[in-house]
Amino acid sequence: MTEIRTETVPLLDGSRLRLTVAEPDGSVRGGIVVLHEARGVTESVRNLVSGIAGDGWLAVAPHLYHRDGADEIDAAHSDERVQEQVDKLDREEVMADTDTAFGWLAEHDVQADRMGVVGFDLGGSVALLVAARRTLGAAVTVGGGGVTTPTSDGLPELLDAASSLTCPWLGIYGTPAEGGEHPGIGQLRDATDSARVATDLVTFPLTGHRFDADPDAAAEAWQRMLNWFGSHLR
Repeated sequence: MTEIRTETVPLLDGSRLRLTVAEPDGSVRGGIVVLHEARGVTESVRNLVSGIAGDGWLAVAPHLYHRDGADEIDAAHSDERVQEQVDKLDREEVMADTDTAFGWLAEHDVQADRMGVVGFDLGGSVALLVAARRTLGAAVTVGGGGVTTPTSDGLPELLDAASSLTCPWLGIYGTPAEGGEHPGIGQLRDATDSARVATDLVTFPLTGHRFDADPDAAAEAWQRMLNWFGSHLR
């Protein structure tokens, strides 16, 4: 795994944004902003940052809970405690944090058309919202919620943003383990299809929301993500 580190960047509102970053060992293909899951910058997220850098991308993960002094919500805390933290997110503050991460990439000589964003779980929802409001090279959503109902009071539902995508977008979702389709996926597919950019929405049947528990599905999703960025960030 590529070595990772954390940097701190002062923001105009007086807060200090923490960034977990990793650089490739060789030449830089471009830059990827990694948006974390609902429990924050967990070990899984740090491994993703490192793995993306290992594929040649300069990777940076903004800590979206930094205004509350939180990096990671302990696994011992309940889902209700996690939702309380998610509910504190404000769309404009989240956009400011991702803008800072993109700015960090620009300062490291990455051009906008070679920048991408990928999010997992909560971050997957945010990645689509970012891709609808900012100009960048490509975006990937992995297992994000908030399709037909807002993830929090401060973040809109994805259907409101999906038709406004500004860059190629890949969505990767699991379907309920008991069968059926992830709520709203058909509507999301229709909405993204109406965007004037390349889109693809892939589902892994009967794997549940966290389909990364299935090694085969996780490996395929990982490769699809890398292929998407490799095809569109040139």
